[in-house]
Amino acid sequence: MSTVHDYLSQVRRDRGAGYLVLIDPDRKNDGTLEARVEAANASGVDALLVGGSLMMDGKSHARVKRIKEAARMPVIFFPGSLSQLCPHYDAMLFLSVISGRNPHYLIGEQVIAAPVIRDLGLETMATGYVLLDGGAHSTVEFMSGSTPIPMNRPDIVVAHGLAAQYLGMHYLYLEAGSGAREPVSTTVIRAVKAECDLPLIVGGGIRTPEAARERVKAGADFVVTGTVLEEAVDLGLMGTFAKAVHWKERT
Repeated sequence: MSTVHDYLSQVRRDRGAGYLVLIDPDRKNDGTLEARVEAANASGVDALLVGGSLMMDGKSHARVKRIKEAARMPVIFFPGSLSQLCPHYDAMLFLSVISGRNPHYLIGEQVIAAPVIRDLGLETMATGYVLLDGGAHSTVEFMSGSTPIPMNRPDIVVAHGLAAQYLGMHYLYLEAGSGAREPVSTTVIRAVKAECDLPLIVGGGIRTPEAARERVKAGADFVVTGTVLEEAVDLGLMGTFAKAVHWKERT
């Protein structure tokens, strides 16, 4: 039986890089969920990441179910907390905030979640999560108690990436934070790609298809957008992002 991890690997082989759209199942997006998913279905999006750092009501599980019912692609849990875990996902990024030094988000939350994940039979993809300073205080920075790595210190990012690789993780996620003024720099991406063998997921502050393409050229294997689509009037922007990311389909 093929896994979501296998599927993402195939996306990399066939399209050069993958395009992931992040949907926050919070109440602020309640009225637009189906429209966003249908736009993703029609736009060449490879998978949906679903999750957020803070839920403002108790209806997120029902919203995830709505997303799953409408989606024609894998729906992957991007965990903000254990409270968001539910059976309506195809897989999850089993995140460890390796750039932080708060033990709860390095291993504590993961230990609490593990028996529930096993009971749900949910596929896990171990992911080292590295938070970089995108020029704005992000929700994940506050909620996790993590100090972002300065963007001008690619050596520190490389060291964290190698640690994730040697710990046997499947992916490295470089994150500038939701609403970042600046995305993860191409300098950082190139430095990590030169030293680390893990597939790179890059997100936060990527607001144009051109910026997405630049990060793929620098070595990003998957590009994530979220905030820019929440603010967009035309959800057809997803298709433009997908074309920018899928470089093999342009050659």
